[in-house]
Amino acid sequence: MAGGKLTPRQKMINLMYLVFIAMLAMNMSKEVLSAFGLMNERFEGATNTAKTTNESMLQALDTKASEAKGEFIAAAATAHKVEAASKKFYEFIGTLKSEVLKGVEMEDGKLPYESMDKADNLDHSWFTGDGYTKRGKEVIAAIQAYTTEMKAALSDRKYAPILNEVNAKFDLSDIKNKEGIKVEFLDYHFKGFPAIASLAKLSAWQNDVKKAESDVISSALGKAAVSEASYSKFQAIVALDKNVYFQGEPVTGKVVLGKYDPNANFTGFQGPGRLENGQAVISTTAGAVGEQTLSGSFNFIEGGKPIKLPFQGKYVVVPRPNSANISADKMNVVYRGLPNPLTISFAGIGDNNVTASAPGLSPGGGKGKYNLTPGAGTEVTVTASGKMTDGKVVSDKKVFRIKNIPAPAGSIGGTPGYQKGAKSRLEASTIGAMLPDFVYDLNFEVTQFAFKVPGQASIVVNGNKVDGRCKAALARAKAGDQITVSDIKTRVSGVSVAMKTAAPAIYEIQ
Repeated sequence: MAGGKLTPRQKMINLMYLVFIAMLAMNMSKEVLSAFGLMNERFEGATNTAKTTNESMLQALDTKASEAKGEFIAAAATAHKVEAASKKFYEFIGTLKSEVLKGVEMEDGKLPYESMDKADNLDHSWFTGDGYTKRGKEVIAAIQAYTTEMKAALSDRKYAPILNEVNAKFDLSDIKNKEGIKVEFLDYHFKGFPAIASLAKLSAWQNDVKKAESDVISSALGKAAVSEASYSKFQAIVALDKNVYFQGEPVTGKVVLGKYDPNANFTGFQGPGRLENGQAVISTTAGAVGEQTLSGSFNFIEGGKPIKLPFQGKYVVVPRPNSANISADKMNVVYRGLPNPLTISFAGIGDNNVTASAPGLSPGGGKGKYNLTPGAGTEVTVTASGKMTDGKVVSDKKVFRIKNIPAPAGSIGGTPGYQKGAKSRLEASTIGAMLPDFVYDLNFEVTQFAFKVPGQASIVVNGNKVDGRCKAALARAKAGDQITVSDIKTRVSGVSVAMKTAAPAIYEIQ
């Protein structure tokens, strides 16, 4: 539209084109603008969390460098170089975000996302003709400075994946647009974009910067930071061979520290056991039925001072079993025609020594797992037997009530009960059925239903779609008429029992 002397007619055409472009911008979807706003909030929230975490990790790395020396000194130096580069670039991006928000006023403490559809601030500040302004060139220079500083800081090969990610995210090469034409980096990402979209992109940059910083500090800390912790930071752990024992059965296990060190020099151990190769081996006998406590302490010298590290653990002594634990995994009843999952076990007895029987009971594919598919009747009895380690056999039984699968609710287009809408949506909808509050996920298939338009005869349809007769009747319906879909016949794959007719669904014409 530029260049040469224009005729009045051409000037008018150009003006109309500009108005058309403005109208398109004004009509940008409010939902899209709000989505960009929410994205910006997520990025800023994640970035703030990362800033706090990075500060804590860097402080921990500095502590390790002063205490453990060695590799931690070089690692801390690298982390601080990255922190400096990140801080400078992060704050520069903050000035760019301020440019985006110039002239934008908060509404109730929040940005007015839906009205941030203009691109004027950055377009006028960064771009001129087909190139960049002085400010645009400053943006490019800041990105180049950041990637150069990161490359210098991350010369060690172990940081190569992090550096590659930084270079990929801030690659300034020309990019092909949707027409296949190469455009410059800032032009592709920001030119002509709504303010809220540009703000979200800049927040994403800040998040990328903090993520790279976090990756470097984490890598610098490494697993050595955890393994080199002081004795006073360790957690004493009671590790019994099992937590429940039969009365009179030997209790065996061990107490170890969170970091097991066979070369640890302990001055003593207090508790029900003895020290062997840096760990305490427990040896005692289960006494009375109920909760019992194991306690004591590790004793050692650190820094010339005696340290006592106490431990405490609990175990439960139970009487030898005389009853089984039989329970329905999903309900306190079983449903006719369905494979109801059951878990059947005896306390203290392995699943390989437990057997169960009942009409319709079959293995469920896991240890102690069964499926009970009841048939006729109102009750079913499940019997279980278990063989203990001393050879004795115990048995138990439990009675379950048998219930029929309840009637489903009819649905139109996946929505049960009552709804409103246009005729066209009803014509294209599928008639279905569902049990919203049922404990099983059943896939109902509608085989037949009745379609009733007020003032017209009911139409019986085979299948789950509105047919031509229904559409003809529907064409004579008017706004406010309530179409009733009733007598909904269904079936469920894998279920042999007859299903009840689904409750009707109502559709009001708008």
